[in-house]
Amino acid sequence: MDQDNNSEDESVHPSEDPSEEELPCLPPGLSDREATELLWQLRSQRRQSSPDLPETVTRLTAPDGSLLYLVGTAHFSDSSKKDVATTIRAVQPDVVVVELCQYRVSMLKMDENTLLREAKDINLDKVQQAIKQNGLMSGLMQILLLKVSAHITEQLGMAPGGEFREAFKEAGRVPFCKFHLGDRPIPVTFKRAIAALSLWQKARLAWGLCFLSDPISKEDVEKCKQKDLLEQTMSEMIGEFPALHQTIVAERDIYLTHTLRQATRCVEAPSDAQMPAVVVGVVGMGHVPGIERNWEKQLNINEIMSVAPPSRFGWVVRAVIKGVMMGMLGYACYRTGGTLGRALLSLRSVQSLLENLRPPPA
Repeated sequence: MDQDNNSEDESVHPSEDPSEEELPCLPPGLSDREATELLWQLRSQRRQSSPDLPETVTRLTAPDGSLLYLVGTAHFSDSSKKDVATTIRAVQPDVVVVELCQYRVSMLKMDENTLLREAKDINLDKVQQAIKQNGLMSGLMQILLLKVSAHITEQLGMAPGGEFREAFKEAGRVPFCKFHLGDRPIPVTFKRAIAALSLWQKARLAWGLCFLSDPISKEDVEKCKQKDLLEQTMSEMIGEFPALHQTIVAERDIYLTHTLRQATRCVEAPSDAQMPAVVVGVVGMGHVPGIERNWEKQLNINEIMSVAPPSRFGWVVRAVIKGVMMGMLGYACYRTGGTLGRALLSLRSVQSLLENLRPPPA
């Protein structure tokens, strides 16, 4: 049985500018109930009962008759954006769920030029923020993955997440459509992924990501929408880093399935009747087979939300880095005099740093 979580509450309001939503002008003098019924009827008229959808769309049915249209996408693809727009316009959903979490929601409201600059600009501030948010090892791994994203961005001249921004925009044009974030929080994913790898595997993965330089074309990205090619690629990754595949792909398949099933529930019509919901899910093509496999299974997401406490190895690495910093601080104090040293050691931030050097309990 599904466990309760806050995924269904992680809604994002599409557009606050009515001019962008393309909703019709209502006759003056209508009551709230009359306006609601009119918009409900309009959406029902727009909704196609047997839509002709792209081949990247998979249809799944919930026990109560609610429908899920699952759009499999490639994350740097123009045609994926068109697939998302076509699907949402055709089925006029009650809910749109995207493969994002609250830590990545900012990309929905940023323009392409800003995202291109952000993706290419990996600076010290971003490194510090990633480490503060995810811990040392997970934070550094996130920076390496950002480097991969920046490499693709530079090769294609295209910012990531275009299909999610398209879904966000189109959801704002559908009356009463809700927008949900369906992915597991990225700090949990990174921490579980790092914990699952051995030291040697971490080194190999970091080396591969650091020296990624293979050219990527738009044709290569479009091939990612072909399930057979994607399954072949995933099989190669499973052979090299099976634990990484488990945490980054398989566990998120389970989490995404859970949030999609939470969204695919009956909705209340203006007449107070319960009606089957229509939901559009927008996820990477690599997650589609896993969601299909898990759709009718009993799921327990508590098992994939736990994060192990920091290892002694991680503590040693942090202690070495902090020790070097303290050594530099001590040398500076020696060179400038004991009065400055005592003043620095009295600072709360320095005392906190010394406190964090204590090893974790065995």
